Amino acid sequence: MDLGLKNKKALVMASSQGLGRAIAEQFVLEGTDVMLASRNEEQLQKVAEELNSLGGGRAEYIRCDIMDPDDISQAVKHTADSFGSIDILINNAGGPPAGGFEDFEDEEWQRSFELNLLSYIRIIRAALPFLKQKGGRIINIASSSIREPIPGLILSNTLRLGIVGLSKTIADEFAKYNILVNTVGPGRIATERIEHLDEKRAQREDISVEEIRARSAESIPLGRDGKPEEFAKIVVFLASEGNTYMTGSTFVVDGGKLRSI
Repeated sequence: MDLGLKNKKALVMASSQGLGRAIAEQFVLEGTDVMLASRNEEQLQKVAEELNSLGGGRAEYIRCDIMDPDDISQAVKHTADSFGSIDILINNAGGPPAGGFEDFEDEEWQRSFELNLLSYIRIIRAALPFLKQKGGRIINIASSSIREPIPGLILSNTLRLGIVGLSKTIADEFAKYNILVNTVGPGRIATERIEHLDEKRAQREDISVEEIRARSAESIPLGRDGKPEEFAKIVVFLASEGNTYMTGSTFVVDGGKLRSI
């Protein structure tokens, strides 16, 4: 299938590592020009060089702290100026700290709100004038916690659901502009974030990280963690011309772990 992504222009947030990087790579392989954005400029430069060696679309980068409104505005403007347009926006952000209700005061709740929900709102607001010009795609990355709360992740459980409400609402509002909006939640995908959460859980339960990982594998019907590229391919399809009629939907990529219907 030709996904119609050649020469499209995408802005991928938090793309210096993990899921964001994997998504950016799949876009480049499909011939899409990608603007990488994150706080780590040194890592961004390295990733851009790696992606440009693949021979597909081109990768450029801009340093952007997604909790800084000025940085967000500059990242969107730089993307439009560099590529001439923005066809695809991938909203992505690092996860908030692990912990339970009694572990956090207002300051951490506020910071997590700004990182994991308000940043998405600000980025969409900045990119919308460009997406409205020809139509486009917005994919909001969340977590499998949007379908089933994850123990010890109260901040994520609470704020990721806000992403679903946001996506569903603007999918309706933006449909007249031919902008499709969907949410994708990763389950256990082998990234630095999962390694960190496994370590925190092992400390909390006073067992080894290896045992945590073995238990997790047993709970997944496919018997393993997902690979970043497996998750990325779903995101790229939803952002492509292969998807012309799915909007306002929520997808979980988790190897069958969630049993809910």
